[in-house]
Amino acid sequence: MTSHLRAAADHDRFTAETARFRRELLAHCYRMVGSAHDAEDLVQETYLRAWRSYAGFEGRASIRSWLYKIATNVCLRALKPRPIRVLPSGLAGPYDGPDREPSLVAPGEVSWLEPLPDQWIAPPADDPAAVVVARESVRLALIASLQHLPARQRAILILRDVLAFSAAETAEVLGTTVAAVKSGLQRGRARLDELQPEPAELLEPTDQRARALLDGYIAAFERSDAGLLEQVLRADATLEATPFRDWQSGRATCIHVLDAYVLGAPGDWRMIPTAANGQPAAAVYHRTPDGTLRADGAVVLAPTPSGISAVIKFHDPTLVTTFGFPDVLPH
Repeated sequence: MTSHLRAAADHDRFTAETARFRRELLAHCYRMVGSAHDAEDLVQETYLRAWRSYAGFEGRASIRSWLYKIATNVCLRALKPRPIRVLPSGLAGPYDGPDREPSLVAPGEVSWLEPLPDQWIAPPADDPAAVVVARESVRLALIASLQHLPARQRAILILRDVLAFSAAETAEVLGTTVAAVKSGLQRGRARLDELQPEPAELLEPTDQRARALLDGYIAAFERSDAGLLEQVLRADATLEATPFRDWQSGRATCIHVLDAYVLGAPGDWRMIPTAANGQPAAAVYHRTPDGTLRADGAVVLAPTPSGISAVIKFHDPTLVTTFGFPDVLPH
């Protein structure tokens, strides 16, 4: 066999052994860095590094563990020079000053968390337990909280509590000791409990009640009807949007801000239902002065049995195409 044929055979074997882990590695990198686009790049780098060292892989660990070791360390290296990604609620408490339009953060001042399209990481539909676990482990509130942990502590918590790696396996991935893993996990769990004291009971995006809440939220915007928001938001609902510094807490305040500064006239907005971070979401379009409906961003909702507990809008037009929708909607 020529060297060319041997290389092709090796690559085919590498692809057959590793390709099935791409989606879960993407979810792992996203949990680590809080950006769908960065996670995609880091998975590409993971596979490139894995291929380069594949000839030396001796099978002492599973191929999955080996890939996670590479991916985790790729993420840790990438995180060193970068600021953490946050949501407005990670900057300060809710705005309670005089009535005014929410203030923008200066460009480049903050790195914002990004949503993750569900279709990027969806496990096979014939494994419903895996589907639920995948959704729960990428909820926006969890991802936002994880970003506040030191990078190695974040990695330990994800490997142990999300991926169910043993302490010994986690120590091997991170090149540390079991004692250090146990200590880091204890501190990470304590910090996460501080950041998420009482996580809301979220409905699955496939639940009819969740879809009804999403439909109601979309209808409120497309009809410019603040009254509809009253029907779908919980009394303690929160509203935040990147790249705005101010965020709101309480249904009345949220509705006032949306009605006064956002809703506009009927037909100004169009939304297409989708799912992100295991939650109901929508690709958002806004009508320009010439009547064109152009990509505006994405909104992710936190639906509970008693209504929407949180609305997070990402003002990034490129997210619309990331979710697989056109940049401009036809008339």
